[in-house]
Amino acid sequence: MAGLLLAAGGGRRLGGRPKALLDHRGRPLVEHAARVLRDGGCGPVHIVLGAAAEAVRERADLAAYGVSVNPDWARGMGSSLRVGLAALAGSGADAVVVSLVDQPGIGAAAVARVVAACTGRDALAAAAYGGERGHPVLFGAGRWAEIAADAEGDRGARSYLRRHAGALTLVECGDVAEPYDIDTPDDLRRLE
Repeated sequence: MAGLLLAAGGGRRLGGRPKALLDHRGRPLVEHAARVLRDGGCGPVHIVLGAAAEAVRERADLAAYGVSVNPDWARGMGSSLRVGLAALAGSGADAVVVSLVDQPGIGAAAVARVVAACTGRDALAAAAYGGERGHPVLFGAGRWAEIAADAEGDRGARSYLRRHAGALTLVECGDVAEPYDIDTPDDLRRLE
């Protein structure tokens, strides 16, 4: 079970502060988010950087993870998803759990629940919060090519998930995680 952390955003609504570099528990947020995937049962874990990629590499300890840089990060999450899936294509993983760097309320327990929902190379699952689809999301390897072809802009795999809603397994995680995003200066209070 591979893990894929999308951490390329430039933090436009945060005044241009890349989310990967935000402090959380005394370290860059990207370290916390990558560790959550690993501790939730994913390996290998791959991180897609973009904005301030060199600064992230200098400041964060990412030695245990694969890292790619998305040169088109400003075009949105879809391009980072494509870069990450391409990097994992030869990994031999049957599935990938995709997580976002700006959701520190989602921990290893939620990742582990989503991992447990994997039924093989055609699996499609997502964490749910009160019955509403959220992150992380699991994609069986048999779906990666179609997801990558469909991933555009900031919608990532949203349209793919909508079209395949009948195959999607929702895994309730509201009792073990909070799906808030760190998007605005007011949200920074949620970081420890």
